Amino acid sequence: MKKMMLTFAATFMVAALFAQGLKIGDKAPDFRLKNVDGKMISLADYKDAKGFIVIFSCNHCPFVKAYEDRIIELHKKFEPKGFPVVAINSNDPNVVPEDSYEKMIERAKEKDFPFAYLFDEGQNVYPKYGATRTPHVFILSKNKGNLVVEYIGTIDDNYKDASAVKTKYVEDAVNALLAGKKPPVTETKAIGCSIKVKK
Repeated sequence: MKKMMLTFAATFMVAALFAQGLKIGDKAPDFRLKNVDGKMISLADYKDAKGFIVIFSCNHCPFVKAYEDRIIELHKKFEPKGFPVVAINSNDPNVVPEDSYEKMIERAKEKDFPFAYLFDEGQNVYPKYGATRTPHVFILSKNKGNLVVEYIGTIDDNYKDASAVKTKYVEDAVNALLAGKKPPVTETKAIGCSIKVKK
């Protein structure tokens, strides 16, 4: 009986920890998810990466659509410097059929995504990161074999109009990391749609 209670308590503590999500300075967990090209992808596969711009995304959300071109440009600008974009769709397609794996493949072809667009089937990854929105950005740096959380939040300060952006939080953070510094801003509020959870 005592053993069962201890096991229950340990399980509860782990679940509570995941429910809180990641914080700045935490070690981020790797994952292995199916890409739109059918291949299984994990962050460990990027041997030469210095870090990652992990973005929880989807197909249907108007906020994501407003940011898609900017996300593509982020990858084109920073992938050659060692910080590729890795997009993850954690939405349950039973709740939003437009976010099914098949529709992800279609959207990736339509927009010619140059980055990995992964399907979080089973919705196991987003709670570990603490993602709640789409888009929701987690910038990770490689440090002594670990993936360290350096920034969490939104892409910039104007989702409606890219030409009116004054502060590019993600660009500023990655540029700082590339210069060997800490991001000038480490946390902002993610603006977007809620992640659609299995009912």
